[in-house]
Amino acid sequence: MAGATAPLLGLEKKSLREQALSALRTAITSGELAPGRHLVETELSEMLQISRGTLREALRQLEQEGLLSAGPRGRLSVRHLDAKEIRDIFSVRAALESLAARTLCELPDREYAIRSLRTAIDAMEAATHGTLEERIETDMDFHRTMCRLTGNETLLHSWESLEGSIRMSIMFAGLDKGVRNMGVDRHHDIVAAIETGDASLARTTIRDHMDQAADNLVA
Repeated sequence: MAGATAPLLGLEKKSLREQALSALRTAITSGELAPGRHLVETELSEMLQISRGTLREALRQLEQEGLLSAGPRGRLSVRHLDAKEIRDIFSVRAALESLAARTLCELPDREYAIRSLRTAIDAMEAATHGTLEERIETDMDFHRTMCRLTGNETLLHSWESLEGSIRMSIMFAGLDKGVRNMGVDRHHDIVAAIETGDASLARTTIRDHMDQAADNLVA
């Protein structure tokens, strides 16, 4: 664990579990904790300056999010994704977001949803010259917003359960490929399709978006 960067160098005494979750997520998605890395509780609890009980709570949450996987004897390690897993993740995303797009198309008044999605795209544009983390978060927020606007809590919860795996797919592919999927124009196409109210067009646009993203990440 030598040479760890700021996210793993101690926490304030407030909301320790949430801070531990945030620090560990950042360390994993930034590559500081690399795929396949076995996690040693004593090292992490000392580095984060939290109890092992609090650490275990955070690790359980990260396992549920798909960032960690359990091996023999329950030993946790940073999850490593292969090409098939990435394609599976994006296939499920396509199904969920196609449902979201169809639902938004069927709204009697889509104007609020369209405005909200364009605001999310504005945030993506503003983050173009920001950090990788900022770009990832604004991209994720666009897709999360699309699911949230449906008012379908089960849909939103299902999408959010994939967030860790989506971030891991970016780590698998590397910076250049990950950023390529965050192109603003590709997201304008989604909004334009939803704005037409044509559910078939919106679903097709989403599926093409996800197929292209998966192809790019595993190329």
